[in-house]
Amino acid sequence: VSKSFGDTQVLHNIDLYIRKREFVTLLGPSGCGKTTMLRIIGGFVEPDHGDVFFDGRRINALPAYRRRVNTIFQRYALFPHLNVYENVAFGMRVQRKKNAEIRETVERMLRLVNLAGFEKRKVDTLSGGQQQRVAIARALAMDPDVLLFDEPTSALDPEMVGEVLEVMKQLAKNNATMVVVTHEMGFAREVGDTIFFIDGGIITEKGTPGELFGHPQHARTKEFLSKVL
Repeated sequence: VSKSFGDTQVLHNIDLYIRKREFVTLLGPSGCGKTTMLRIIGGFVEPDHGDVFFDGRRINALPAYRRRVNTIFQRYALFPHLNVYENVAFGMRVQRKKNAEIRETVERMLRLVNLAGFEKRKVDTLSGGQQQRVAIARALAMDPDVLLFDEPTSALDPEMVGEVLEVMKQLAKNNATMVVVTHEMGFAREVGDTIFFIDGGIITEKGTPGELFGHPQHARTKEFLSKVL
């Protein structure tokens, strides 16, 4: 796929394949096209050229809410007027699921992200890490086939980063299919299956964490890693 905004071409013929239960990390400098790639997969942006396929079906024109994909954003995107329970339940209410099913799912998801007992709390009384975990629970409640994370810890204070990464590690252990844009190098190295390094809208290198961190082949990858590690 390719994508431009005005006169600026953000993605140049990106070719990306994601397997079921794979943990894919997108690395690269700011402005290289990582978030645009996620937004194309998630259905928030259509590519100018090229196609997006999901289980063999072309989904270019399929809106985000109809895709089996859910995105966790940098800034939580929670509903401030709803409590924790209703934030997690929101998508299921839109789908008109029964109250008993909603209640069971919300409670299960909050246990998964270590927020059991927080159901009645207002989201603006929570820490940033807790709010991001509510956002993850809300995404999981929709039972997506793929989870997209767009720098989920970049807006958090350092002490809150660990609690969000711990939840993501647990999801990875449970074999969730995940595509993550992150600057947390230690996390990418420990948890990822495949890393794509993107620079200037082009995938310049692909490999396992061991290959990419231990023996980067491309000069731009080496330069980037030398600055962030």
